[in-house]
Amino acid sequence: MDNITHILKLSVGTEAVEDLAAWQASARARGADGLPRHVTRMWPKREAEILGGGSLYWVIKGVILCRQRILRLDEVTGSDGIRRCAFVLDPNLIRTNPATKRPFQGWRYLTPADAPADLSAKRAQDDALPPELAGALADIGVL
Repeated sequence: MDNITHILKLSVGTEAVEDLAAWQASARARGADGLPRHVTRMWPKREAEILGGGSLYWVIKGVILCRQRILRLDEVTGSDGIRRCAFVLDPNLIRTNPATKRPFQGWRYLTPADAPADLSAKRAQDDALPPELAGALADIGVL
């Protein structure tokens, strides 16, 4: 696990993890193989580290709330002829301990040391808190 790198990405327009799950269940978010993907303009230079066990951590309303394993990176060429990178994702959304994150554009690398832990098995089935509340509680160390 020494050479693993994760990706951090804002889920723009998403209000909750359930919204992200609903979007990824749609035909528009899935490739021909049926797996969800997120297409981005930039290709990561640290591809080997990402594919060595990395996940895409989703920031929803300013709070990291879940992650998905990155299965592979596919090249996608849009109708404009521009080459893009599709992060092909495991369909399983894994909830994480909430962690606040300031807004940023695009995506960022995230080291395993800086990544929030997965929710414990006991808490994985808890009702989800609104992202703002989860972030505020995380900021004061309650979550």
